[in-house]
Amino acid sequence: MTRAEVRQYDADAIARGVPGIVLMENAGRGVADWMMEIGVHGPVAIICGKGNNGGDGFVIARQLQSRCCDVRVILLFEPEALTGDAAIAWKAMEALPIPRTLFDGDEIALTKSLADCDWIVDAMLGTGMTGEMREPFIAAIRAVNHHRGKKIMAVDLPSGLDCDTGSPSEPTVMATHTATFMATKIGFSGSAATPFLGEVRVIDIGAGRP
Repeated sequence: MTRAEVRQYDADAIARGVPGIVLMENAGRGVADWMMEIGVHGPVAIICGKGNNGGDGFVIARQLQSRCCDVRVILLFEPEALTGDAAIAWKAMEALPIPRTLFDGDEIALTKSLADCDWIVDAMLGTGMTGEMREPFIAAIRAVNHHRGKKIMAVDLPSGLDCDTGSPSEPTVMATHTATFMATKIGFSGSAATPFLGEVRVIDIGAGRP
């Protein structure tokens, strides 16, 4: 699917009566299910942006916490910046005893904080990302990539990778696993994308196929 097809698919599902938050819940649960299948044997850090990709991250955090996993959330933006379904997902997670911190731009400190993690989840940027990378994503992605020996789960696609062209930005998350929603993205077929994707699995989010 292209970026435009993803947006249209979401819009069509919502128009048919499937709430966006249900799609987000299904997406996050599917990622958590896959992580549990692979194995979660230590702390999980979930780095969240302010869009729907971050909302997926909040759902993943809640799902893993309910399965007795040690989860922490790292926010790249103040919660007040969240809107729509991402804000709903935040509210559902906020009341739970899940540690959360606001990234202050200190790449070295973030790198150190990820050192004891079994999993790092990239829920920073989704299919809507285009153009050059900017802060705070640059520092956060560099901190993640410092831990390339760890399991790194990209939510929908690695942050920094262009959905349509498969071209990586500088920097782009180097994932070991990519849980992508509805269908693989057209850019995944390009050779430039391969080093960043790791193992790819399509997660059904219950949108239906009209």
